[in-house]
Amino acid sequence: MGEFVRLMPGVSPNHSRRKRRPLRTLGVFVVGVALTATTLSFSSAPADAGNHFFPNISETAVPRADCGPGSLPERGLQGDVSAEDRNSGRSRAGYRCNMTKVGNVRGSGGGIVSATFDHCSYTGSLFPGDNFMSQPGVQVVDSSNPRAPRIVGSLKDTAMRGGTWETLKVNKKRKLLAATSVPLLWGGGFFAVYDISDCAHPRLLNKVVGTRTPLPFTSHEGGFSPDGRTYWASGIWPGHLSAIDIANPAVPRVIWQGLQAFVGHGFGITPDGNRMYISNAAGVTVLDISAVQRRAPYPQVPHVAAYLWPDGQVNQHTIPVTYRGRPHIVTVDELGSGGVKIFDVTKVNKPDYVAQIKLEINLPKNLDTNFRSGMGGSVFNSNPHYCTVDRPDDPTALACSWESSGIRVFDIKNVRKIREIGYYNPPAQKGATVAQLPNSPHVLGSLSGVPAVEFLSLGMAILNGKVSLPQMIGPRVGMVVGGDMATDWCFSPPTWHGNQIWTTCSDGGFYALNLSRRVYTPPANQDTTIG
Repeated sequence: MGEFVRLMPGVSPNHSRRKRRPLRTLGVFVVGVALTATTLSFSSAPADAGNHFFPNISETAVPRADCGPGSLPERGLQGDVSAEDRNSGRSRAGYRCNMTKVGNVRGSGGGIVSATFDHCSYTGSLFPGDNFMSQPGVQVVDSSNPRAPRIVGSLKDTAMRGGTWETLKVNKKRKLLAATSVPLLWGGGFFAVYDISDCAHPRLLNKVVGTRTPLPFTSHEGGFSPDGRTYWASGIWPGHLSAIDIANPAVPRVIWQGLQAFVGHGFGITPDGNRMYISNAAGVTVLDISAVQRRAPYPQVPHVAAYLWPDGQVNQHTIPVTYRGRPHIVTVDELGSGGVKIFDVTKVNKPDYVAQIKLEINLPKNLDTNFRSGMGGSVFNSNPHYCTVDRPDDPTALACSWESSGIRVFDIKNVRKIREIGYYNPPAQKGATVAQLPNSPHVLGSLSGVPAVEFLSLGMAILNGKVSLPQMIGPRVGMVVGGDMATDWCFSPPTWHGNQIWTTCSDGGFYALNLSRRVYTPPANQDTTIG
């Protein structure tokens, strides 16, 4: 396969070679693993498929939000909850800028990825803790009154009680909710589909196949094709991908499977259902899934291209959007402070890297502070996890769950002038126990206090002389075993409801938030899009 190298605007190739040798050495190793992995596929690659490596790591954060009346802003770096704030208890008050809480219900914890439809939210389940709640499985939250949301029931089939991880998704077109069973990082076999026409009273559609008798697939992540006829289940290692036909939801059946990359994660699918942007270990793999979409008798899923970069290890998911009719993707890096990247993919094999969204806490020069603050907070610290745009065509705003940095909202009308417009980092549930929050991954993760997901990006910054090793040492450095939950973890995709944003965080549960009209006016055709 050929290689196509493109840098961010304003960075010359000579400058990149001269200043970034250590980074490129480690980056080439990381990307080399991913390049090797992209060949591990049951599908053929067309002759013009290529790997596109983007070596530049952004060292500029998006402009900070201008916080209006009633705000309780961060006191240090953008996105940072400092070690001092965590120790003093300041983080228990939370942080907010142009966003306020409308209503909240904690329940037994928010799981990892939750989903919403109409006036309801469905709280992702975490195995085995979700089986020790008063209402086991996926909790159903009725938020018809956002000021007083309430848990009105739960979904108790095998898949929902087995832990839904990042598979719990909604298809609005067909009014379906589905998930697979993922007990710990990786699972499979059990799959459930619900009719959510009456969102507060979901109705199980597949009462035998997938719930009583398993299907042959594995998963960690999952989601629908736009038309709702296919549910795609993706695993982590070795990049297993399965297409499950749910044209008849009562009898789901696996119609295609393949190995697509070394690490398979989340994905985004174009509105026509023909192209998938699936996450890999160091970027995104582009797949042609049109044969599955049209139900060809013996479908093939060729690789079209791969986009790779050295920061932001383990991409999370991708949102296909358009700007003035030109196809773009918004893609999210879960680990390694890679932030959010935006590509113009009008020519899928000549992608244009047009923007990157990072907070100050994610910049290479600040990764020492990132580590210092994150100690004692467990595996995750300050990275985006799931984002949504407020409409797929000419989006005006992007809302992201940013792990320990809360919910962050950005103006993206002009991809060359992106800026943050608001954030809400919920009050920490410091000291909460597994007895109180058995469905919180943060409680489980707090067995360890080390922010391990930052190690590779921190190593790059050390090699490049960007960080100060003494700055990494702080008052929480000894919290290697045991974390104190001094921030919350926000993982779930935020959902747009006019000026309200609904989401779920691991410790605090379901939140209905209000984004100030001072900074955001909902477009007439607002339509939450997750990819």
